Amino acid sequence: MKCPFCNHMDTQVVETRMGEEGAFIRRRRQCLSCAKRFTTYERPDVSFPTVVKKDGRRTEFSHDKLQASFVLALRKRPVASAEVDAAIDHVEEKLLNAGVREVASSHIGELVMHELRKLDKVAYIRFASVYRSFEDIDDFKHLVDEVRT
Repeated sequence: MKCPFCNHMDTQVVETRMGEEGAFIRRRRQCLSCAKRFTTYERPDVSFPTVVKKDGRRTEFSHDKLQASFVLALRKRPVASAEVDAAIDHVEEKLLNAGVREVASSHIGELVMHELRKLDKVAYIRFASVYRSFEDIDDFKHLVDEVRT
């Protein structure tokens, strides 16, 4: 594993831990050249379903896009990064367990909203207001009332 700080090719594993429910392995590594430490994660290489957009285009599933959606919705909210990672893992796990070749982007959006609602109500409302393309304040009010109950 190449050191992200000095690009030296030799690093040593200092500590290894299983991730949540054995879904990944977390390794703490130390560079043998600069002695700085960093963390790597090992996950199984699996094939996600193709994402079908609203306009019919098909694209590859992107972990980075999913993560960016969560980060944007949770910006400046008091949610631990471990909780965000777990929510992302739940969405990806549901997509993999569905056993389908294609999935609508709207379905992924619904999965994200479900996880955000559990994490943080404000982030949920932020995401839903953009995702559902609210037309007026009444749409927003209905969502807030739904979250309150």
